[in-house]
Amino acid sequence: MRPAMTERRISLTLVLHNHQPVGNFGFVFDETWEQAYAPMLDALERHPGVRLGLHYTGPLLDWFQSDKPEAIERLRALVERDQVEVLGGGYYEPVLASLREDDRVGQLTRMADEVESLVGRRPVGAWLAERVWEPDIPKALNKAGYEYTVVDDAHFRAAAIPQELHWGPYSTDDQGYRVIVYGSEQGLRYRIPFRPVEEVIEYLRDHATEDGSLVGMMGDDGEKFGTWPGTWNLCFGEQQWVERFFSALEENAAWLTTLKPAEALERHAPIGRVYLPTGSYAEMGEWSLPTEARREFTHLLHEAIEQGKPEARWMRGGFWRAFQVNYREINDLHKQMLRASRKVEGLAAGAVGRHELEAIRDHLYQGQSNDCYWHGLFGGIYLSHMRLATLEHLIAAEDAADRAAGATSVSVETADLDVDGFDELLVTAPGQVAVLKPNEGGGIGSWDARAARHAVTSVMRRREEAYHDTLREADAGEVEQQEAGEGAVSIHDLVKVNEPGISKRLWYDPYERRSGLVHVMPSGTTAEAFEQASFEELGDFVSGAFEVMHAEGDEIILEREGAIDYGDGTRGPLRVRKEHVFGDERRVPTLDLRVEVTNTGDRAVEALVGIEWSLNLLGGGGNPSAWYKVNGETGGFDQRKVVESTDHVGMGNDYIGLEIEARPDPDAAAWWWSIDTMSLSESGFEANHQGSSLTFVWPLRLAPGEIATLTVNSLLRSHRDRAEEEGL
Repeated sequence: MRPAMTERRISLTLVLHNHQPVGNFGFVFDETWEQAYAPMLDALERHPGVRLGLHYTGPLLDWFQSDKPEAIERLRALVERDQVEVLGGGYYEPVLASLREDDRVGQLTRMADEVESLVGRRPVGAWLAERVWEPDIPKALNKAGYEYTVVDDAHFRAAAIPQELHWGPYSTDDQGYRVIVYGSEQGLRYRIPFRPVEEVIEYLRDHATEDGSLVGMMGDDGEKFGTWPGTWNLCFGEQQWVERFFSALEENAAWLTTLKPAEALERHAPIGRVYLPTGSYAEMGEWSLPTEARREFTHLLHEAIEQGKPEARWMRGGFWRAFQVNYREINDLHKQMLRASRKVEGLAAGAVGRHELEAIRDHLYQGQSNDCYWHGLFGGIYLSHMRLATLEHLIAAEDAADRAAGATSVSVETADLDVDGFDELLVTAPGQVAVLKPNEGGGIGSWDARAARHAVTSVMRRREEAYHDTLREADAGEVEQQEAGEGAVSIHDLVKVNEPGISKRLWYDPYERRSGLVHVMPSGTTAEAFEQASFEELGDFVSGAFEVMHAEGDEIILEREGAIDYGDGTRGPLRVRKEHVFGDERRVPTLDLRVEVTNTGDRAVEALVGIEWSLNLLGGGGNPSAWYKVNGETGGFDQRKVVESTDHVGMGNDYIGLEIEARPDPDAAAWWWSIDTMSLSESGFEANHQGSSLTFVWPLRLAPGEIATLTVNSLLRSHRDRAEEEGL
């Protein structure tokens, strides 16, 4: 007589990652709580048989304590009844790979301390922001006391681990520092919650074994349960997917065991040792590729998948750090963060008190929040309000460190700040910090008002993105727009245009958006052509390299022996000299820019010369707090305006508490327009205001040997000093 077959068994470990970025709007926190976070806690309280891991990033934990204290109480109760394990990670959700070692451990330790304080148990698992892995990550995790982390199973495929062996933990190490890694299984991640509950249960049953040795890990965003488009109705509304799924898990508990991740480690030994290459989740690999390479890769990958080619599993995109290559703005942000970090850690012992140092380091850590250090589906660096919030904290940290070090006057440092092989000039003063890029048109790469903690020139270049192809097709009706719903496709596959017709505003900048750039244009150039980047650049001063003639005290002088197109197919020499003088008053710092244009050729020059400033005062969406004033007329910061002659342009943001005055001499025409990018977010295609271009324009008529002198005197007036308010 044959013995009865035992039922095949499997364990399931769920980890829901919940995050709101530093600088996100308060209403987003409220809406996401109502649509996702609170309903999930409700469901867990109704289903005590479902055990899982929850991760909340620092901004959410801070918000819970200030606005939703009941959330902490409910979490603690779920932990105490041994149903939920709360994971740690970097407090403000940084990509650990982008940080200095001290900051990695500092962020991880702070989160562990906070979680232990709030729910009574110190976390042993760490969530990795965007599942970005580099081989040296185990060291920081181990030093901070963590035992395991969750990555994407794409990491395992890249390490040549067969798909059938992704079901369980693996051991890895760096320099003898060991951690356990789980791979979030793609089949589970794509099915939960987008496929019928019955299909998910059958998928798990198909992977069950007689010895029950396999562990299915699904680690993914908690927001996809309620706030991703169409998912509230799917998960908690009419379709009740989560309720049905949790009920199914409890009903099948005899063979399908839900375990907290740390519990799974206790019951299931590592399958083996693994050394993972650099990577993130599959979509992030695509997003990190340059535009044309992304087009080619996406086409080849989809073709291979549709044809069922086995080699599709080996196809992976780029490296997360490539965002710093593809977006100069991201590299600038990253290097400013590292600069602030070195200054904070370089504070001499006793320079500040313990509480003050903690406050300074908190600003630094907030400035490391990952969201603006990349761009994919969710806006990232293109989201102006979050980008400026990130920079606000970096400005605060660096300012406090400089003040503690006793800096009281204007100083100029020459160094390769962005690590591209060319030196920049760092101007540091009590009221402002500026970075000049001699190799990039002698432009001002950044200009920060310290008292207001505002990055005045933080804008985005209008550049081509691979998804613009889809935008053009959707606008033209060539692809069907899709919404999420029953059996919804993943958010990664949704196509929606929030502002029809915006593809007609896909204009691309041929140069990096620096300020103080000198344009030489044909005499008939219009403001409209300038806005649409359809004008002819006669000179080579926007992107060409300038020589540093003087950089000392409060003055920097740059010069370029350049050329001009005469308009008949010939070129001749033209010299541009840029003299910058920085004033050091804290609340009213000044920057005077004097431009000398010298005709060093033997032919007369007739053209327009413009000095362009790219400025951001958070004026998108008709924000009434942000404004400009010119010739007695006031308008919105994101409006278009052209005036034939003026000697003064004022602008400001009343909420930020900052005003800017710009005075051209001699009087000049002023071209003002909104710098808009057409980018993709979780809600669809939309126009994003990145700042405004203000260009002063003069007619240029120079006989051989003649010189034209053009000046723009600017000041930043802060109505508050944030450092004084905080006691830093």
